Amino acid sequence: MSWSKRATLRGLLIAAAALSAVPASAQMELKIIAPAAPGGGWDQTARSMQQAMTASGAAKSAQVTNIPGAGGTVGLAQFVNTAKGDGNTLMVNGFVMVGAILTNKSPVNLDQVTPIAKLTEEMQIIVVPANSPIKTAKDLADAVKKDVSKVTFAGGSAGGVDHIMAALFTGAAGADAAKVNYVPFSGGGESLAAIIGGKVTAGISGYAEYEGQIKSGRLRAIGITSAERRAGIDVPTFKEQGIDLVITNWRSVVAGPGITAAQKKALEDAVEKMAKSAAWKDVLKQKGWDDAFVSGDAFTKFLKDEQTRVRKVLSEVGLVK
Repeated sequence: MSWSKRATLRGLLIAAAALSAVPASAQMELKIIAPAAPGGGWDQTARSMQQAMTASGAAKSAQVTNIPGAGGTVGLAQFVNTAKGDGNTLMVNGFVMVGAILTNKSPVNLDQVTPIAKLTEEMQIIVVPANSPIKTAKDLADAVKKDVSKVTFAGGSAGGVDHIMAALFTGAAGADAAKVNYVPFSGGGESLAAIIGGKVTAGISGYAEYEGQIKSGRLRAIGITSAERRAGIDVPTFKEQGIDLVITNWRSVVAGPGITAAQKKALEDAVEKMAKSAAWKDVLKQKGWDDAFVSGDAFTKFLKDEQTRVRKVLSEVGLVK
């Protein structure tokens, strides 16, 4: 073999060795599915992941695609059908999807995807327009108890955490939770317009989604669902107002069905690297999300347990037969 050929071969071997030393996750060109319209929690999570994945070096690039409809079940169905064996695609999901699968009688479910990791938890909040006569959680509870049909709640898709929370609040107020008057919206922007425009009595979402409108004075916050008051948030809990309501909204990511063990590990490694990065910690602080990172077998068990728990709650409040 000539010297030039040996040099070329040596160069190729060095290049291959250098490439193999780079984690598989760092070479990924990820696709992240947000199964909801722009503006809501899943969309915010997907786009925050997009930024943190690339900023932390967890992935080479990340592209977000929105597929809205039916509490994420439209996106879930497309994901299950198109992401089979695809080790470069993730889908954001969470509490909302678990309920929507049941209430929409979805033909696909979370047993058909590959669990990767839980990322965040977020306390919920109820708001009313700034000019509403309702000032406190007790005022809203009194209105619900007086005539449940005249109090309308706006939130995300049917069967999700917002819907469940409206039903739980209605029950805690002393009215029939199965008769809750809930108006679902597929995106945060649509529900916000309905609340500010006075088309509904109150709105329910994660705190971060309404924070700007609360601080600007366009919305009035009447209660948060954390067990205790949160530092930096001047909003009383429902518990301290005499209403037994504590709930958190969690969000996670899953991969498609039929991926290999190596593909799953690469995705888990990438998500874990992102979740431990300074870029992601900045996102959590900015959005007001709690770090709830869990992966591997622990997350798989959590997902199964949540499906059982949500079915029980939805059955109790009459949303699922």
